[in-house]
Amino acid sequence: MIHGLTTVRTASIALLDRLSRTIQQHPKRITAAVAAILLTGGGGAFAVASFAPDPAELPVRMVNYPVESLAENLVLGQLDAPSFSLFRSEQVRSSDTPESLLQRMGVADPAAAAFMRSDTPVRQNVLGRTGRIVSAETTDDHRLIRLTVRWVPDDSGNFRRLIVERTGDNKFATRIETAKMTTNSRLAGGIINSSLFAATDASNIPDAVAVQVAELFSGNIDFRRSLRKGDRFSVVYETLEADGEPLSSGRVLSAEFVNNGKTHQAVWFQEPNATKGAYYTLDGESMRRAYLTSPVEFSRVTSGFKMRLHPILQTWRAHLGTDFAAPTGTAVRTVGDGVVEFAGVQNGYGNVVFIKHRNQHVTVYAHLSRIDVRQGQSVEQGQTLGAVGATGWATGPHLHFEFRVNGVHQDPMTIVAQSEAAAPVSAAARPAFNRLAANMRVQLNAAALIEQASAD
Repeated sequence: MIHGLTTVRTASIALLDRLSRTIQQHPKRITAAVAAILLTGGGGAFAVASFAPDPAELPVRMVNYPVESLAENLVLGQLDAPSFSLFRSEQVRSSDTPESLLQRMGVADPAAAAFMRSDTPVRQNVLGRTGRIVSAETTDDHRLIRLTVRWVPDDSGNFRRLIVERTGDNKFATRIETAKMTTNSRLAGGIINSSLFAATDASNIPDAVAVQVAELFSGNIDFRRSLRKGDRFSVVYETLEADGEPLSSGRVLSAEFVNNGKTHQAVWFQEPNATKGAYYTLDGESMRRAYLTSPVEFSRVTSGFKMRLHPILQTWRAHLGTDFAAPTGTAVRTVGDGVVEFAGVQNGYGNVVFIKHRNQHVTVYAHLSRIDVRQGQSVEQGQTLGAVGATGWATGPHLHFEFRVNGVHQDPMTIVAQSEAAAPVSAAARPAFNRLAANMRVQLNAAALIEQASAD
């Protein structure tokens, strides 16, 4: 029996010695194994005993400690509450009075209205003006802190800022500042359901941008007769901003129009040594032709080059030109480079301008309300030469436009369609153009995706 115990003891000592050497040689493995056993519970073979008392059996004692209130002995209305300002922006209407303008902007301040009614800068630059951006800052009880009106006075790239500011109780002061506008670009797009302008209105695209798009693709698309429901367009255009507020739109930088399944694209580019830029296709071909398609910005044609019943003489005769309906005062521009051959009054034409171009081409602009050029003056394509009127034999305001080749009347639309395009992008400017065109492709695609997402 004693020999058996000795044998077991000797074996146990040998086992412990071997375990000790193993732990010293592989400490990380042994630690990981022990941790795994503890985390998994060792298959249910181990348990953790709690030697602390059961919390449910511990005694509970309530402790009351008085805390002094910050508002003790004060009426809550006497406490200082944090104040804040309210902001709102609107557009001035021609019918606005100081009271109606302030009321529309959530301002309840009779003293401010009275000051605005008597202040000369406000009367001259705010009241009676249409479309000027106005913003108001008020107290939380709707008294005026500051009123700011912004507008663009001219083409200098600057804007005016009129500020009405509170200087004390019921006291205000006015000042006018001049600052530089900043230029940003915007992406937009639309789908044709009825007309171009209906689509641009639905997409909140300014009319000036819509006119540029129509002008840009007028040589490829007849916007009066060829639009189809489902045609779509994308456009990237400049915005001129004042203090972050867009005041007006600028030039169209690039555009894409899909008409009846055919895609037309354009991008504005100015060669490094050129005095002005021009529009090109995204492949670098010039979109400028010798003649514009119309002597007035996108307008309705009321009478084409054909036989018609003369509205005054009441006889059938050939109409040797094209009539464009437009309000009196609408700018009339020369369709091509040339020299003023005649500017004055001439029989049924009324106030009329004749422009002589190369290749014995002459264009005629009649019934003008005013003439802005003189005989012998050189003019460039797109330059304003007068304004639409109803002088001479005219039953209403419109422009009568003629195109003559060697003294013979020709259909203006035919001549324009046959006129040659200007030179493409030069080889020297091609790398810069390609970089711009690649960037514009990305932006036009983004504009199309935005429009598609909004439509869905």
